[in-house]
Amino acid sequence: MREFIVEADGGSRGNPGPAGYGAVVSDAATGETLAEAAEYLGVVTNNVAEYRGLLAGLRTAHALDPTARVHVRMDSKLVVEQMSGRWKIKHPDMKPLAAEANRVFPPGQVTYEWIPRAQNTHADRLANEAMDAGARGEQWSASGDDVEAEAVRQAAGPARTPGTAAGGSAAAAAGVTEAGTGGAADATETGTAVAADATQAGTGVAAGGRAAAGAARVDAAAPAVERRPAAPGERRPAGSAEQSRTRGWSAAPDLGAPATLVLLRHGETPLTPQKRFSGSGGTDPSLSDAGREQARRAAAALARRGTVQAVVASPLARTQETARIVAARLGLDVTVDEGLRETDFGAWEGLTFGEVRERHPDDLNAWLADPEAHPTGGGESFAETAVRIAATRDKLVAAHAGRTVLLVTHVTPIKTLIRLALDAPPKSLFRMELSAASLSAVAYYADGNASVRLFNDTSHLRP
Repeated sequence: MREFIVEADGGSRGNPGPAGYGAVVSDAATGETLAEAAEYLGVVTNNVAEYRGLLAGLRTAHALDPTARVHVRMDSKLVVEQMSGRWKIKHPDMKPLAAEANRVFPPGQVTYEWIPRAQNTHADRLANEAMDAGARGEQWSASGDDVEAEAVRQAAGPARTPGTAAGGSAAAAAGVTEAGTGGAADATETGTAVAADATQAGTGVAAGGRAAAGAARVDAAAPAVERRPAAPGERRPAGSAEQSRTRGWSAAPDLGAPATLVLLRHGETPLTPQKRFSGSGGTDPSLSDAGREQARRAAAALARRGTVQAVVASPLARTQETARIVAARLGLDVTVDEGLRETDFGAWEGLTFGEVRERHPDDLNAWLADPEAHPTGGGESFAETAVRIAATRDKLVAAHAGRTVLLVTHVTPIKTLIRLALDAPPKSLFRMELSAASLSAVAYYADGNASVRLFNDTSHLRP
C-alpha cells in the first residue's frame, strides 16, 4: 500500500477576510512532491480556510491513489485535534467541512500530526500565492488531473547555483572514497548541501531539476531560460522550447506517474571505516556485521513505506548482499545490472586518499581537476562513468515507467545520477556527502523533467 504525506494550510487576511488555502501531496518513501493544490476562497475565516486546505489535500491524494495510507501534517492545532477526535467540533461552519473530510478516505486510513508553522512552509506559500492571486482578480486552482502534473511545473525555470561544501582538494576526495563521508584523515569536507536550499541533514534539495539537461528548480516562478546545447550522455526534454518557460498554475500537461528511482547505497564493508578507495577493480569486499545490520534497518524502513515495486542492484558483492537483505524483507527478487557498478579506481583501490597523494601526486591532481582523467593504472574516468550511468538510467526509466524501483548501488553511481538530474558540473561529485546505507531518490517524468530528493537519510540505521 502506498503512503502519502499531505501538508495543508489556510489563511485569512482579516479573519474573516480574503482567504485561500494550499495543499501538498508527497510520496512518503521518497519525499517527492506528487501534486499541489491552491485556491482563493473569497471572504471566509482562517479556520474555514484551513479546513478547506485539508479537504483539498485529501481529495488530491485520493485522486492519486484511493487505496493509499495518508498522514496529514498541519500547523493548525484546532484542525488536527478535531479531526483526530480529541476535540469536539462546535462551530457550524466547520462541522460540514470536517464531515466531508472524513468521507474522502475510509476510516483508519488517515492519521493526523500537528507540526510547527516553520515546518509547513510549502503549503503556507501556496495559500499566500492563492490569496495574492485573488487580490489581482485571478483564481488559481488545481484539481483532478492537472494537480497530478503540478510537480512537473516546478521543473520549468532557471537554475539556482548548487551549494558548495567547505574544503579544498582534500575535501574533494571525500566524495569518492569507500566511506564517502570524509575521505582521508586530513579531508576538510563538512558540507552536505547540494542545492541552495538544502538543509543540514541533506533532506531538502531542489525539487524539480531537469533530467540530465535542465535546471534545479526551487522558485515558484521565473522568466524563460535559454537552454544550452546538450552534452554527451544527457537527456533532453521531449517538449517544445515553450515548455522551458515558466508554466501557469495548471498549464502543465498530465504526464502521468513518473519512474522513480530510489537510490540506496550499500552498507558498510571492512574498508568503509578506514575510508579507502573501493571500486569495481579491487578486492570486492562483502558487508561487515555493521553493514548487514544497516541493510536490515534500511529494509525495515523501506518495508514501512511499502512503495518499492522492484529491486535492481550492482553486480558487486557488497551491493548484492545489501539488495538480498532488502528484497527478502520486501518480498521481491533482485535483478542485476552491470551498469550500476562502482567506478574502477585502478591502482588506487584499497588505498586512502593520503596514500594516493603520497604515491601518485601528479595523477591525483590531474584526476581532481579533469573528469576525463583516469586513476593511476588505467581505471575509469568520471566522464566514462557518467556515460555508463546515463545509459543505465535511460534503460531503467524506460523499463519502469510509472513505477518505483530501488537501485542498490555505490557512491559514484548515485552521485552521478543526482548530478545529471540537477545539471550540475562534474566537480559537484566532490561536494556531496553520501553515508553508507543512505537513501536518495530521483523521479523522471515523460518529458524529461526530473525531481530530485536527497535524503542522505540514515535515521533508519539507529536502534
